[in-house]
Amino acid sequence: MYQTLEIERQGTIAHLWLNRPEKLNPLSLLTLQELIRAAEELNQDTSLKVVIIGGRGRSFSAGADLTGFPAAGDVGARDAADAGRRMADAIEQLNAITIARIQGWCIGGGLVLAAACDLRVAAKNTRFSIPEVDLGIPLAWGGIPRLVREIGPALTKELVMTCRPFDAKEALNAGFLNRIVGTDELDDAVEELADAIAARPTFPVQATKRHVDAVTANQVGLSRSWADADSLLAGLGDPECQEARERYREAKSKR
Repeated sequence: MYQTLEIERQGTIAHLWLNRPEKLNPLSLLTLQELIRAAEELNQDTSLKVVIIGGRGRSFSAGADLTGFPAAGDVGARDAADAGRRMADAIEQLNAITIARIQGWCIGGGLVLAAACDLRVAAKNTRFSIPEVDLGIPLAWGGIPRLVREIGPALTKELVMTCRPFDAKEALNAGFLNRIVGTDELDDAVEELADAIAARPTFPVQATKRHVDAVTANQVGLSRSWADADSLLAGLGDPECQEARERYREAKSKR
């Protein structure tokens, strides 16, 4: 049913896997569309209490794969540019409690996917990066308000504008992560958290999720993220941004 994802169900808990480990699970347009469809499918299963979202292999996600996106001005370009926002919204609107299981690299759009989850557990070897500005594009997909919600405005500005990588310990101290564990302990820690939530009655757990989401949505203005697609297209079409993107790709190819 899915080309880039895999869904596993174990009673009231489901695992939603990004399943392109050889490419470090990039978020292509197809993957974004499949994540939206998977969220809709999982929401139809009223027995689910927890959905664990992870990446197969050695990394959670290498972030957005822009190679398959239409060029600015092409038919369908804005819809493609808006797919990431719709994906993050679909994950956030899951009735079940979502837990991001993070290891290896969690980059750009992958970090937005993790931020759309209710809870986040990471291995100590996790490295985070938001390279969008170096690529000549703004952080889109509702990433800015979600980061402001989780870590505050000042740190969001610093991490997005400087593009500097940061590790799991800094992410934990900033409030982005619920906990960090050893790499070989990640699955057990995530399953323990999922079991603890699944053991509680569904209604008050989901009511808590919706209440917290309603409060923070008013604070950070997620509804304005609809305009992110226009900013993304502007960055893709801007000559200075195109030059920055080429420099970034050239530097990356020499590593």
